[in-house]
Amino acid sequence: MASWTFNPPDTPIDAATAMNPSLPDPLRNTARRLGYAGLIPFVVLAPASLLDGHHGYTWSDALYAYGAVILSFVCALHWGFAMALPGLDDARRRRTMLWSVVPSLIAWPALLLVPMEAAALLVTGFVLHYLQDRRLARHAELPAWYLPLRLRLTAVACISLIAGAFVTLPY
Repeated sequence: MASWTFNPPDTPIDAATAMNPSLPDPLRNTARRLGYAGLIPFVVLAPASLLDGHHGYTWSDALYAYGAVILSFVCALHWGFAMALPGLDDARRRRTMLWSVVPSLIAWPALLLVPMEAAALLVTGFVLHYLQDRRLARHAELPAWYLPLRLRLTAVACISLIAGAFVTLPY
């Protein structure tokens, strides 16, 4: 059975123990650190967009490309949840797996758009994904730290994408 804590091979752990929010969760700190580290390009590239010139590749291009990559990355969470979470019926697993490809389909066209439109599309994707996280949490036991972390990461990513769009507006 899948668990949310790393156990060496041949070390069984039951799902109730793995999901109990009162037990220490070594993945929580790792997920938090990696998640916050993943915000560094957002918070660096948004203000760097002020330095954009009028020719060639720009910092805002890098910001929206990174946003598209990260939105595609977070969609994989639901693929993994669909395969591993205990307690999901087959219909919920299929819906969760189906949703898991949608953020990538939202992210890719953002690479072809001007900053304001790219920001709107990516922010929509991040918000929709967070809402799907909340919906899934009503039907499955996710670690207690997961939704608060996802909310903070989503908020910073969205604020950075919006800020990057506004700093690249023509004067």
